[in-house]
Amino acid sequence: MEMEMGVYLTFGGALILIFLLGRALLVPLKMVLKLIANSMAGAVLLIVINFIGMNIGVMIPVNIVNALVVGVLGVPGVVTLLLLCN
Repeated sequence: MEMEMGVYLTFGGALILIFLLGRALLVPLKMVLKLIANSMAGAVLLIVINFIGMNIGVMIPVNIVNALVVGVLGVPGVVTLLLLCN
């Protein structure tokens, strides 16, 4: 009977540990997914602006700094770069 209680307590402790570990890893995962979504939206907008802008003289240079700004800020980052570059 004591052995069964120990197994149940170990199982319960393992479930709590898995829950806490999963919870701790879920928050950074959400941030990474949001960063990826912002990056994709910003990159598409950057490509569209450069494609359309080559006819009217509006271009945003693609470099490391601009890529980081677009990756972190997404669409607002592209708008900011558009205002700063032209």
